[in-house]
Amino acid sequence: MERAMIVTVDFGKRESWTAEERSAELAELAESAFAKVVRREIVHRHEPSSASFIGSGKAGELAAIALSEKIDVVIFNNDLTASQQKNLEDIINTKTIDRTQLILDIFARRAHSNEGKLQVELAQLKYILPRLMDQGLSMSRPGGGIGTSGPGEQKLETDRRTIKARVSKLTKDLAALGRRRDMMRTNRSRHSLPTIAIVGYTNAGKSTLINALTGSDVVVRNKLFATLDPTVRKLVMPNNQKVLFIDTVGFIKELPHHLVEAFKATLEEVTEADFLLHIVDASHPKAMEQAEAVYEVLKEIGAIDKPTITALNKTDKAEGRAAAESLKGRFSDPVAISAIKKDGLDRLISRILHYIKDSTVVINISIPAGDVKTLNLIHENGFIRDQKYRGEELLIEAEVPIRLKEMLGRRFCGK
Repeated sequence: MERAMIVTVDFGKRESWTAEERSAELAELAESAFAKVVRREIVHRHEPSSASFIGSGKAGELAAIALSEKIDVVIFNNDLTASQQKNLEDIINTKTIDRTQLILDIFARRAHSNEGKLQVELAQLKYILPRLMDQGLSMSRPGGGIGTSGPGEQKLETDRRTIKARVSKLTKDLAALGRRRDMMRTNRSRHSLPTIAIVGYTNAGKSTLINALTGSDVVVRNKLFATLDPTVRKLVMPNNQKVLFIDTVGFIKELPHHLVEAFKATLEEVTEADFLLHIVDASHPKAMEQAEAVYEVLKEIGAIDKPTITALNKTDKAEGRAAAESLKGRFSDPVAISAIKKDGLDRLISRILHYIKDSTVVINISIPAGDVKTLNLIHENGFIRDQKYRGEELLIEAEVPIRLKEMLGRRFCGK
């Protein structure tokens, strides 16, 4: 386990998150990457230094701390340029990374599916490429001296070409997987099941909730970004209506743009869902700010206007219960729940049923008695209230999604 020092730079701007709160979240991220945070530093500056971000003097102070504390990695809570990162490493004499690089590392550790691994690799390469190009620019400047031309520069150019080719291949591979995902979504739509995408800040309890609702076994860990790959689970509601819950990657404040771009295909599950279930960790002191971060990502992927149910989770904790009361006025008719204790789930299901009700209708259908395919389709996607045979026909009264009525067509459905 690497010993880490995390550094948060406060430029004195008025922000919703204090430097201490940002530092605490970075510590959680570092621990999610299996680092042991042994030192947290907050640096106050008016503006960043173009050469070393925090200035050579402060960097020298960090070098002394890194030496005395036997630090393996220094993690900055800000994005660093390639030259700033290199200069800091030279001064501190310790591996130095920024927040984006840390999050990319966590995603790389968490990705298990082939698509997830490709998405993370693409994001990492897009992060590396401009830095490699910056290094190439610095080496090609006139007067650079010995070692700034020839094979070294040629290797950088080779590396750039290799990365660009890999980026192109990954983009094509992900596009192909995206088309396959589109087909799966089309099949789900064809089967007419209402889809609910569960969204929320990382570690808000999305996977715990989907397990509590559906009895499934989605991995649950008290870590940021415990799950990356979307999971789809079916639930039969009290009225026998079946719905699909889609668990998605957790969001975070200032989610690196490379990741949003790389995970666009996965995040399309959110944009294609019938409505969203937004899980908010009511016990977190920055619950409202976390919700705002979720809204920012939803805005970026074009899903901000989706019908949304808000669930205030973790009310089993004392601070969660108190916060839920004060947060109720900040959201549109939220539902207070505890996914881990399964408290309030009946109220949540009732709210979901209310949303689904607008998308279902009662039909009276007459099908050939031997039409097992259509009968199974209604069974699978709706609730049969009554059925009886009349000669060679089967008369059915059923409650089904509007999409299924449209699919069955007027030759079957009555008005």
